[in-house]
Amino acid sequence: MSSKVQSTGPRAKDHGASAPESVPPLEANAEALQFLESLRQEELQMLFFSETLAMVSNTGEPQGELTIDVHTGKHKDDTGALSNGPLVHAFSRGLVDKMPCGNSLLGYLSWNLETMEQHSQEFIKFHILPMERKINLLKQENQLAMTRSIKEGKEVKTQVTFLPWRLTAGFISESANLLLLRVMAWRRRVPSDARFLALDTEGKLCYSTYHALGSQTIQVDHQEAEAFIVEQTVHSEEGVPMSCQYFLLSDGHLAKRVQVGSPGCCMITKMPILREEDEIEPPPVFEKKPLMWEEDMELYSRFLDRKEQLRLSHARYLEEHPDAQAVISDFLLFLLLHKPADVVTFAAEHFGMLSMYWEPDPTLGSSNPRSPFRSLDLEFL
Repeated sequence: MSSKVQSTGPRAKDHGASAPESVPPLEANAEALQFLESLRQEELQMLFFSETLAMVSNTGEPQGELTIDVHTGKHKDDTGALSNGPLVHAFSRGLVDKMPCGNSLLGYLSWNLETMEQHSQEFIKFHILPMERKINLLKQENQLAMTRSIKEGKEVKTQVTFLPWRLTAGFISESANLLLLRVMAWRRRVPSDARFLALDTEGKLCYSTYHALGSQTIQVDHQEAEAFIVEQTVHSEEGVPMSCQYFLLSDGHLAKRVQVGSPGCCMITKMPILREEDEIEPPPVFEKKPLMWEEDMELYSRFLDRKEQLRLSHARYLEEHPDAQAVISDFLLFLLLHKPADVVTFAAEHFGMLSMYWEPDPTLGSSNPRSPFRSLDLEFL
């Protein structure tokens, strides 16, 4: 992993490139990779919907709103190629100790939850020193580029890190995490002993684990529903682990989110219409019945009328064109006299002499005789 740091502002200082790390890179285990490989496009598309949760304090006072929307989006990579995949957009605005705060998230994913591109922003407007943090992830050929920017007051610190793409197997970004939780709720299963990769609050690569905490009946808007509880823990290499509990409904809707140690939470205020897996019914099979049209008086009458109509039409044409009868009789006469083995070639030679484009054969024969079939010249098409 390589990185560079750049700072601007009144207290800006130049920092050299960080020394290469000697510790082995972090890797997701086989259980995590197998779970991601089991994902299917049809399953993920069942989990595309929008939801809104209210942010409330520990006393029940409203503090803001959180909106999560997942749908199909188009992403253009660094080569200009377009691809379809999940597009995750999350947005929140609220108050923390009566100070405005919020964050936004926009992520383009693959159908295996690989992060193609992600933009996240978080801000807290402290009275003395407002803080804003941005993290941008972008896949560039064989690496993942991460640009992390922190603004405190007027000072801005920017750090760019490059991670080889082969080391991102099993990496779950913030946007991928929101969709991964829906999958776990839909399957009602958390991969046992799975160890994924994630980013901690400092933008450092670390391990992330998920654990099922069972089920709990919750009541929303005078309705009861069973919620599947999943706890995610981000194990920072330098700080303390951070855990967040998600109460998920059967179709993946998020009913409640609680960050361990936080004084507030996010919860729904209206019960959504729960989606169920569509049952695909087999197509109807219609038995094929033989058509006995000769026994149908109406169809048989139409057949006789059409037959007589065609007979009269053909007879009228031959009467109006007596040369057609002569040409056909002449050809049949020559055919029966010569009795050729190749009737098609004989017919082509016979009628070819009547064509305006026919060229007579030379007096001397050739070992490669000319084909009796006219060539397809463009000027004659």
